[in-house]
Order: sequence, then structure tokens, then C-alpha cells
Amino acid sequence: MNQLRHMSVFAHVVESGSITAAAESLGLSKSVVSQHLKTLENELGLTLLKRTTRRQHLTPAGQTFYSHCKRLNEVADQAWHEALQVRKQPKGRIRITAPHALMDSLVVPAIERVLQECPELIPEFVSSDAQLDLMTEKIDLAIRVGASRDSSLKQRRIGEFRDILCGAPALSEAPFGDHHYIANVWEGKRITYQMTDPDGNKMDFESMPKCIANSFHTCLKLIRSGSGIGLLPDFIVNEKSSGLKPLFPGYKLPPNPIYALHSFDKELPINVQVCLNAIEQELASSN
Repeated sequence: MNQLRHMSVFAHVVESGSITAAAESLGLSKSVVSQHLKTLENELGLTLLKRTTRRQHLTPAGQTFYSHCKRLNEVADQAWHEALQVRKQPKGRIRITAPHALMDSLVVPAIERVLQECPELIPEFVSSDAQLDLMTEKIDLAIRVGASRDSSLKQRRIGEFRDILCGAPALSEAPFGDHHYIANVWEGKRITYQMTDPDGNKMDFESMPKCIANSFHTCLKLIRSGSGIGLLPDFIVNEKSSGLKPLFPGYKLPPNPIYALHSFDKELPINVQVCLNAIEQELASSN
């Protein structure tokens, strides 16, 4: 590393025309610049630069060596410039995970808007209802329902949604005892929910599943087809094209908080920041 520093300073001395000018442009003292040059020549066993009180000129060995040092500084300058540009403009890959329900209805629409303004962004979507390990799976941003207990992750609450007991229109009007409950596997083998109306009155709902699926999309398809009733997020049920109807429109279940998680210690990369902001805005507009 010291060699690279010596070479960089040497190139600045040549291009500045003097040690004094190089010291000013680098923000170093003349003695420090002189020491860099002296150490470099001693380690190489070559005289690179001949200096008088009024001028300096490169030796043949110095001319050849300078051409390499010049390229070194150019590569460093380009790397620095490109790094700064990445901070300004989202570019390259970002890997995002979310539960199936949130991915299709929240994350993907938000990132689609981002791509219209940032075409060089390359999103990778990982839909999973499991809480994936961000480091192992190389996840940049995770959207989850509920807070995480992993203290190594940074997390921020970005909004919330409510689940709604719903069914197809024709089914929702049938006698209540005729309803078959379609359960996601996480709901367990006995369904028990408590709902509240605007006046604070509570109502308990209990049922035994007639069908259990480990996929949100399977549950959604079965409920839409009229095979039974079930629990779905409000941003799905409230869509005009959902074909779903709440069973108890005057009652609400408790809200489910949504969190954004990442493992970055310092400032968020621009890719993550832009995508996170878009997802948060999408969630706010859906409520």
C-alpha cells in the first residue's frame, strides 16, 4: 500500500511541476512529499526526477515509470468517480425478499415505478413466507410482517395492514354454518379470531379448517373460486377486481405491522434507499 501511495505522489509531483505545487494540491507539507519521492527512489534504486532550484525533469527511467503511475492515478480517479455516481443514481443489482402476499401486491408494483426512472437497476425478487437469513441468501432488503428478534439487523416500521375474513360474493351471503374455512398453514388447526367494531364491541370468530394450504396463492385461488372463506390482507380484498367480499364489514381485526429490514451498518446504499422509499409509498397509498 505504501508503494501505491509513493507512486501516486510521484505522479502528482511530475504533473504539478514542483514539489511545492504538488504539496499544495495534495494538502501535504513539502517535507512529506519530498520524503515520498526520496523513499520511492531509494526502494527502486533509481533516480526518477532531477531537480534544480528552478526546474525539474524526468530521467529516462523516470519517464517510463511515470507513465505507469499516471495510469494508476487515472484508474483511482475513475473508481472514485464511479463510486460517487452509484450514490447518486440507482444502478446494478438489488435482492429483495418479501412474503408472497406482499411481494405481488406491494413490492413489485413499487419497484416497477422505480424502474421507470432508474432503468439501470436490476432487481431480484425472492418471494418466501419463511424469514430468510439475509447474509446467507445475500438479501439487500427484506419486507416482513411483524418485528424481527434478530438484533444484528436494522429494521424500520413502514406501515401496516389488516386481515379481512372474506369470501366470494355468493358465498358470503350463504348461511354462516355452510362456510368452509380455507386456512393458511400458519393459522393452525383451530381458527380463533377476535374482531372489534367502531364502538369497541368485540366479536369472536371460531372455525375448523376444511382445507389447509402452505401457499398464499393457493388460499387466494380457493377463496376467490367460492370453495370457502378465509383470511386475506385488506389491500387484496379492497381491490375493485378482487371479486371478494368481507363477511363482517363492520368489524376489524388488529393491524399487522410491516417492517423493512437490512444488514447495512452505516448509510444505506442508494439502491436500497430508493426501493425502500417506493415500497413505503406504495403501502401508504394502498391504505
